[in-house]
Amino acid sequence: MTKVKANSTNQLNKSETLNVCPVTYTLGKIGGRWKPIIIYNLLGGTRRYSELKRLIPAITEKMLIQQLKQLEADKLIERKALPVVPPFVEYRLTASGKALESVLKAMVNWADYERKHQETPELTDAL
Repeated sequence: MTKVKANSTNQLNKSETLNVCPVTYTLGKIGGRWKPIIIYNLLGGTRRYSELKRLIPAITEKMLIQQLKQLEADKLIERKALPVVPPFVEYRLTASGKALESVLKAMVNWADYERKHQETPELTDAL
């Protein structure tokens, strides 16, 4: 894999966009297929790793671990490893993560609206 030049035009544009546009900044933190689902499942409170895996059966273990690490690095979730036998890990939202609740609920409302008002494929093809 080639190393990315820190001073390349593309990298400067990317960092500029992230700093200027709040939508791009937010999507940079919670964008993708799995992060919103993980955050949404943590809105109900602290969850163990195994609970998250059970709640999101389509995600691979590698991807879940990767996404949890990224959310932790972005300070949206906290990870707590409990020293018991057998050991287990708990995840919970930070204050910043909890602040995303209204964003995720707005996304749910929009999806419900879209599903109700979507044209059926048969009608679209006929037009």
